Amino acid sequence: MGEVSFYINDLYTSAPVGTTLLEAVRSMDIEIPTLCHHPDLKSEGQCRLCLVEIGDWPQTRLVNSCTYPVEKGLKVQTHSENVLQARRLVLELLLARAPKAEIIQKLAAEHGISQSRFTSEDPEELCILCGLCVRTCRDIVGVSAIGMINRTPAKMVSTPFKEPSEVCIGCGSCAFVCPTGVITYTEKNGIRSIWGRDFELVACETCGSYIAPRASLEYWAKQTGDPVERYYICRNCR
Repeated sequence: MGEVSFYINDLYTSAPVGTTLLEAVRSMDIEIPTLCHHPDLKSEGQCRLCLVEIGDWPQTRLVNSCTYPVEKGLKVQTHSENVLQARRLVLELLLARAPKAEIIQKLAAEHGISQSRFTSEDPEELCILCGLCVRTCRDIVGVSAIGMINRTPAKMVSTPFKEPSEVCIGCGSCAFVCPTGVITYTEKNGIRSIWGRDFELVACETCGSYIAPRASLEYWAKQTGDPVERYYICRNCR
């Protein structure tokens, strides 16, 4: 596959062709904040917190490190003043977008921001429109039960037409990857409720602990070709 050599914070390094700058930077134990990145998903650069500065002064520019591939001889700065100013601006915008989100409050505080100069439309908002839930449902689960609807500023994550989705399997993957906790579900008396639907939970045939919604187990059995009964025993009892 080959490798290319380049500079990160004036340190000479190399990485395989196709590696993103984010991957290369983190391999050197340099932390860059991200909210929309997941190693199992193709990066789309939604949150723009992972900005880095590339090029030679004064002809430098800011790029999303999660989508920009390493290049031979490239010079990268991860915490230059230009980068930090851009991240602060992004965090101010996110703080105005989702003032209730604890992870945004924490990141903002770490960058010296106590409040945003921008007006918040909803002081209770949690969603930052990172798209992780939509991409997980579409690209990993493979059902596309949710998506982005409307245009900004009314843009939001929802099921089609805000009606209970017939293709949702109740797996909860969207809730698991959500960085702000805006997607939730409840479980009571063997029923998981999410996105306006109720899903029967299957109990382990050995220990009796709930495993997952029946719809999820049947979906994965169909995808793998395994008999669904194989999934009726939890991981701890296998």
